[in-house]
Amino acid sequence: MAEHASVPLTDFIEYPAEEMQQRSDDFYQAIKRRHSVRSFSGRSVDRAVIENCLRAAGTAPSGANHQPWHFVAISDPAVKKEVREKAELEEQQFYAGRAGEEWLNALKPLGTDDQKPFLETAPWLIAIFAQTVGGVESGDSGKNYYVRESVGIATGFLIDALHHSGLATLTHTPKPMKFLNEICNRDSTERPYILLVVGYPADDATIPVHATKKKALKEIATFI
Repeated sequence: MAEHASVPLTDFIEYPAEEMQQRSDDFYQAIKRRHSVRSFSGRSVDRAVIENCLRAAGTAPSGANHQPWHFVAISDPAVKKEVREKAELEEQQFYAGRAGEEWLNALKPLGTDDQKPFLETAPWLIAIFAQTVGGVESGDSGKNYYVRESVGIATGFLIDALHHSGLATLTHTPKPMKFLNEICNRDSTERPYILLVVGYPADDATIPVHATKKKALKEIATFI
């Protein structure tokens, strides 16, 4: 292995085999209760919770440890309103035919359309940006590596952290999303990745039956 600065690994915890099995099952039982919802309550969520979840997302592995992500947490009602207006403009064109018949048919079981009231109702929106330029230190201007993969992993960490904290989420991806650069005052070299809707589900929130269908382990994994 090439010479490099290092420190001892001191915070890894190994669990007995029986406890490991129990912990893995506990996690599965908890995470399978995570559902994407499209009906949110307007109840407030303390900023400190969002901050902790973003810190958790920031621990994700990334190419060359460049951490090529930026999270813009939005709670200002006026900004959320602007996001909704611009997102719905894109969605209207999407559902009017830009998406293509095959894609629209695939979405029908989920009951989605071009109206996105949750973008104003939910207490928080988190705009996630992928950075092609950066580095380990703030202000670095080198090339980032495995950007989409890294940001995808960090987004997964964030969704899990929010669920673990007792919040519901929705991964919203209006196409295109460049309007988020302007609203969030982000450089044009950054690419909007996902707009994450965060809050409590409304009392009458429902889940599409289609979304409850998950493939069995034998369909998603092979052991060799």
